[in-house]
Amino acid sequence: MKKTIVAREETIMPSNEMSRRVVFGVGGAALTAAALLAQSGETQASTGEASEAVVRAWYEAWKEKDWDRANALSTDDFTFTSPNDDDHISKATFKKRCWDTQIGFVKSTDLELVMAKGDDVLVKYNCVTTNGKSFRNVEWLHVRNGQIASLQCFFGGKMTFPSSVSKQ
Repeated sequence: MKKTIVAREETIMPSNEMSRRVVFGVGGAALTAAALLAQSGETQASTGEASEAVVRAWYEAWKEKDWDRANALSTDDFTFTSPNDDDHISKATFKKRCWDTQIGFVKSTDLELVMAKGDDVLVKYNCVTTNGKSFRNVEWLHVRNGQIASLQCFFGGKMTFPSSVSKQ
């Protein structure tokens, strides 16, 4: 004996059967979820591409020695961290300690690797100094709303950078 479900005094259908409407509704929801997941992946990819473009523009500003452009590419609350006693220093401190002291010292920068995932971009580069020496760094940059919010610099060897490469 099958039970019948009654709603608003009309017979819907036996309870052990599923209507085509329910099947199509569930299938439609599954397709929508799959599309949203795919779109999320596409969004992350497009976000990564946008973040990479911002970071490449940042290094181009260094190459052109253009602080105004670098400043515009970074957030007001930008922080910089490195093993050289720079622990989340402010943009103003970064400009004074890093930009002002290094901008005339770096002759060229070659981006060797740029990898983006969402808002995070990892960069490996090689710099040649005005005295003919070179050094390689890896930096992890976080982009927020189209600007660089933080930069963490990693470099190896002696913890005396940049003085170790600035010696003749």
